[in-house]
Amino acid sequence: MKISETIDEVKKELSSDEQMLASAFKLEKFYKKHKFKLFAIIGLVVAYFGGTTIIEAIAQNKRESANKALLTLQKDENNSKALEELKSNNPALFELFTYQKALKNADTEQLKKLSSSKNPIIADIASYHLSVIQSKEADSKLYDDMAKLYNASLYIKSGKISEAKDELELIGEDSPAYSISKMIKHYTIKGK
Repeated sequence: MKISETIDEVKKELSSDEQMLASAFKLEKFYKKHKFKLFAIIGLVVAYFGGTTIIEAIAQNKRESANKALLTLQKDENNSKALEELKSNNPALFELFTYQKALKNADTEQLKKLSSSKNPIIADIASYHLSVIQSKEADSKLYDDMAKLYNASLYIKSGKISEAKDELELIGEDSPAYSISKMIKHYTIKGK
């Protein structure tokens, strides 16, 4: 009995070895048939991750250069080299720096240029502050309620009380500027 059991075990091992050898042949056949596709896929994956790493490194380098340029400009805002470096590496930050400088110096020409910026936030706030500096009616999406308060003050100064009241009525109760508009209506417009 022991011999027959041993023979059965040997047969099982041989059949499992045959199956392993058969699967190795199938794998080799698959590899030969699709090796160019496999190499292409592996190459694309390596190129993708390598490319994203390189692009991220370049972007990080630009951010660092822009930050250094901004720090230099904060110390010396007339440094033309730092200004050009900031403009080339981070145009949005350059516009923000230019806006800050124009607002500080009340530079209407620069604010006019910035009010036509492609960046809608810079364009909106530059346009609002330009209107305030020039004492004209202001319109702003970001400073909507502040623009209404400002416009109302212009109307009050020019004696257009009903227009001022209409402008103040546009400020909603949920706005932080509502209490100011309510006080202006109460003390300035009430009774007129």
